[in-house]
Amino acid sequence: MNRPSRLKMAAIHAGLTLLCMATLYPVLWVVKMALSPTDGLALTANPFPETVTLEHFRQVLSGTDAAGRWVFGRQLLASIVVAGATTLVGLTLAVSAAYALSRFRFPGKEGGMQALLVTQMFPATLMMVPIYSILQKLHLLDSLTGLVLVYATTALPFCIWNLKGYFDTLPRELEEAAVMDGASTFQVFVRVVLPLARPALAVTALFSFMTAWNEFILAATLLNDPSRFTLPVALQRFVGEHKVEWGKFAAGALIVSAPVMALFFALQKHLVGGLTAGGVKG
Repeated sequence: MNRPSRLKMAAIHAGLTLLCMATLYPVLWVVKMALSPTDGLALTANPFPETVTLEHFRQVLSGTDAAGRWVFGRQLLASIVVAGATTLVGLTLAVSAAYALSRFRFPGKEGGMQALLVTQMFPATLMMVPIYSILQKLHLLDSLTGLVLVYATTALPFCIWNLKGYFDTLPRELEEAAVMDGASTFQVFVRVVLPLARPALAVTALFSFMTAWNEFILAATLLNDPSRFTLPVALQRFVGEHKVEWGKFAAGALIVSAPVMALFFALQKHLVGGLTAGGVKG
């Protein structure tokens, strides 16, 4: 490698290093606030704590309500139930709808796909009033079931389009060969298509899980019982009208982020294929 090429590579690596440092700096600030013994917001450029303590994490994890119940455990369970149920419901509906849109011809197919795409132009908060009214009439306000239905509905359009794009890349010859061997349409779908679509299923499941796990506005509006709060809503109690408990807020934010980061690491081998293959025609 000649000298200009080495200089070019050095400049690229230096630029990427600076970019990574700029990206990680806010994260290090959150870690600093979570590990610092004070609850205030230190106005220093140093992103590393001078004194390390786990007191904020202990207070967040051991928090109780007025009745002495372990409120963080109940809120963690609520988040897991909502995110897991949203992923299960959304993925089940999306995978069947996406396969039908990819493989079958029927009246209204193109119009239905366009309608799904149009729904992504509007934020979920725009539908807050009708959603609230519908859940009230169904007696599902302040319930995890109603929240799961709302989350699964709002996540469906993206999930269907993502899975349809991936199903379009799968060769039809494999399904035709399975039919020739005597497999039914359902058996082809379960034994041939779904195993091949694991990367797209991983991406779709992760998106549905993240949507439910991180969402705040709808959960804060539709839930009133603190024991049913999801973790993002629970973090709001550290932000008061006159005071913000920055240490506990940062510790809670890191705890809330941990499951999503763990899922990213667990599913990372499927993510690239699932995100890119849907945009390539086979």
